[in-house]
Amino acid sequence: MRAGSLRRHRRRTPHPAQIVVIGFAAAIAVGTALLMLPVARRGPGGAGFVDALFTATSAVCVTGLATVDTATYWTPFGQVVILGLIQFGGLGIMICASLIGMVLARKLSVRARVNTAAETKAVGFADIRGLVRGILGITVIVELCVAFVLWLRFMFGYGYGPGEAFAHAGFLAVSSFNNAGFALFTDNLMGFVSDPFICLPIAAAIILGGIGFPVIMQLRKEFRRPLHWTMNTKLVLTGTVVLLVLGTLYLAVIEWSNPKTLGALDPWSRVLAAFFQSVQTRTAGFNSIDIGAMHDASWLGMDVLMFTGGGPAGTAGGIKITTFAVLFFIMIAELRGDPEVNVFGKRLSRAVHRQAITVVLIAVGAVVAGTVALLLLSDHALDRVLFEAVSAFGTVGLSTGITADLPDAGKIVLVLLMFLGRLGPLTLGSAIALRERRVLYQFPKERPAIG
Repeated sequence: MRAGSLRRHRRRTPHPAQIVVIGFAAAIAVGTALLMLPVARRGPGGAGFVDALFTATSAVCVTGLATVDTATYWTPFGQVVILGLIQFGGLGIMICASLIGMVLARKLSVRARVNTAAETKAVGFADIRGLVRGILGITVIVELCVAFVLWLRFMFGYGYGPGEAFAHAGFLAVSSFNNAGFALFTDNLMGFVSDPFICLPIAAAIILGGIGFPVIMQLRKEFRRPLHWTMNTKLVLTGTVVLLVLGTLYLAVIEWSNPKTLGALDPWSRVLAAFFQSVQTRTAGFNSIDIGAMHDASWLGMDVLMFTGGGPAGTAGGIKITTFAVLFFIMIAELRGDPEVNVFGKRLSRAVHRQAITVVLIAVGAVVAGTVALLLLSDHALDRVLFEAVSAFGTVGLSTGITADLPDAGKIVLVLLMFLGRLGPLTLGSAIALRERRVLYQFPKERPAIG
């Protein structure tokens, strides 16, 4: 009898991933309601439902796409709401819930630990409390440091008053570390394209937020002992450096003579702008040049970078560098005829192979479906629509300028892509399928022809 009651209790217990999905949806709903208030919008009346929903989703999913101008459409109250949603979404709803529980009860329940582990992808439960404290500490330190540098630059470099400089610096610091891409300037960061004291601190915050908290915390403890780094840390750091360098070179070569983007700048500013835009494809979404004026080839290259994304358990989106790297090493092993996939002296589990393939196929399916839907709902060209769909799914926020022109149905498509891209295909899938199937039998093997 007691065993039967235990089984019923387990059936009633929500899956951690399901709680994460519900939590994100609830935050978006609350944010939408707040942004629809008349006090959140400049001018008469409140914001429309679609614009409020889109902005709230973009903020919670730390994307940065916008249907209205953040600087002129929203009041300071609305901008504070957006900032709060960005911070809330960047840290993760379950992390925030756990932090609140620690403050009130000074203790985490087993269920809270499970929920936090699901969001942070931590291994085991014993280190959850320390992990949550570490995440909060790292977030505060990075955002304060970046905000301080930007505050000084805005005051002494551009003549802003202390209050105005603080507002812009604080907003950009939170938005950059959380890889959101929102700014309180109408042209985003195009006015600072040649300023390293603005672009580089923001880029540094984006990179730190994008590599993932597990990597940051391991580097903090074992920075001088790379032999002790996990495979995850090595893959993320190596992949980040490679993609940043390749992205910078790719954009610089293609856009170097484009008078509407890099061509109008001096050589040093061209390199800075190319690097800055390469960083943004790590899923941040700021732009210091006109994305809509770039070559089609640049968009295609950025599509690949945005789709790849950043590190797991961080503020970046995309399929993640580790997923891309796993598929790369699977390909190398298959081409070489190796029986196992070995990475940095370690053997990859076959379960990881299946997970990586599943993530990529679901991601490709989502982007293709979203692109087809946007093509049917609008008159824009394929290259622009594909860029928008990848940017939404990768929670990047870069845009060729068509977001505001999309019909309401098209904006809802982007909302769904942002939601799916932030939570991750496997997380969303596991929220629906609460348990793994246990099969007590195996079918005979057979090998179809491949290629």
